[in-house]
Amino acid sequence: MNQVANIKVFGVGGGGSNAVNRMVAGGVQGVTFYICNTDVQVMKNSPCENKIVLGKDTTKGLGAGGNPEFGRKAAEEAEAEIREAVKGSDMVFITAGMGGGTGTGAAPFIAKISKEEGALTVAVVTRPFTFEGRRRANNAKEGIDELKKFVDSYIVVSNDNLLDVIGRKPIEEAFQAADNVLRQGVQTISDLIAVPALVNLDFADVRAVMANQGRALIGIGMAEGEDKAVTAAEKAIQSPLLESQIDGARSAIINITGGDKVSLFDAQNAVAVIQDAAGGDVDCIFGIAINESLGDSIIVTVIATGFEEKKSKKSDVEPIQALSGSSNDDQSLFTQPKVQTPGNAGVVTSVEDEDNGDDSIPNFFFNR
Repeated sequence: MNQVANIKVFGVGGGGSNAVNRMVAGGVQGVTFYICNTDVQVMKNSPCENKIVLGKDTTKGLGAGGNPEFGRKAAEEAEAEIREAVKGSDMVFITAGMGGGTGTGAAPFIAKISKEEGALTVAVVTRPFTFEGRRRANNAKEGIDELKKFVDSYIVVSNDNLLDVIGRKPIEEAFQAADNVLRQGVQTISDLIAVPALVNLDFADVRAVMANQGRALIGIGMAEGEDKAVTAAEKAIQSPLLESQIDGARSAIINITGGDKVSLFDAQNAVAVIQDAAGGDVDCIFGIAINESLGDSIIVTVIATGFEEKKSKKSDVEPIQALSGSSNDDQSLFTQPKVQTPGNAGVVTSVEDEDNGDDSIPNFFFNR
C-alpha cells in the first residue's frame, strides 16, 4: 500500500491567513492547514484549527505594525512551535502577502525551518498594489528575495494584475481569484499524489521536478469539444495574475484527467502544446487519470521548472531608508541567516480567474 505524502500549508500574516481561511472554508482536502500571525484578535476568528501565535513577547499579540524586522523576530520567538508543526512534512506550502510586517518578515524564517526539516518547500506570495506606495513595494522585494534563499520554488501573484482581471467586481472576489493560485497549486499536487490513475504519478515525480529547480509554473486548464486537449493545455500555461510564463522551462509533469474516452492521442496533443510554448526542449513526465463525471471534458495539469531566472521589471525598486528603520540606506531588512540550505527557486502557477461562477473548473475538483 502506497503511503500518501504529508502536505501542510502555512498561512503567514494577515494575507496568508486569509488565504488559508478561504481554503479551509472551501473544503480543500488532503492537506493540513496552519495559520501563523502576530495579531491574536484576528486569529480568534479563523476557522483554521491549527494556530501558531508569533511574538507573544515581541509584539504582545498586537501585530507587527508593518515592520518586517518585528515579523522576523516574532517568528524566531516561536521557532520551537513552528519546527514541531513542520516536522514530518513531505511538502510545505507557505503563503503570505508581502510588503507588510508579519508575512514579509516571518515567511522566510518559516521557509528556512521547513528546508532544515527536509520538506519540499513551495511559497505562494502576493506583491502589493502599486498604489500602496514605495515602502511596501521595497519591503515586498526584499522579503521575496530573502524567501527565495530557502524555498524550492515560489509563485508571485501580482495584485496590480487583479485590477485588470477583476475590474470593478467586489474586493472579496478579487482576493478569491488570487487565493485560487494557492488553492489550485495545493489541490493539484495533492491530487497528483493521492488519486489513482491509469498512468500514475507520485510524490517522487513531484520532488524530482520541483526540488531546487528554480522558477516554476503550476497550472490547470479545462476544456471540451474536438480540440479539448489543446485548449485545456493552452489554458493551463496561461495566467493573467502571475509575473511569469512557461517559456524556457526544461522539465514538466503533465497530468491529463478525463472521462472514460480519454486517449493517448489527447495526452500527445497536450504535451505538444506545452513543449512548443516552452521552446521545444522539455523533458516530460505524463500521467493519465479517469474521472467519469467529466464526460467529454478534459483537465490538463502542468508543473514546469528549470527556468533561468530573469529579473522582473516589477522588482526594480529603489531602496529607501524607511525599510529597515535605520539611517543606513545599505542596511538590509534581514540579517544573513546561518543555514546551509541551497534554494534559489521560483514558481508560477496558472489559474482560472473566478472562484465561483466560472464553469471552466468544476466544483468537484476542489471539493473532493
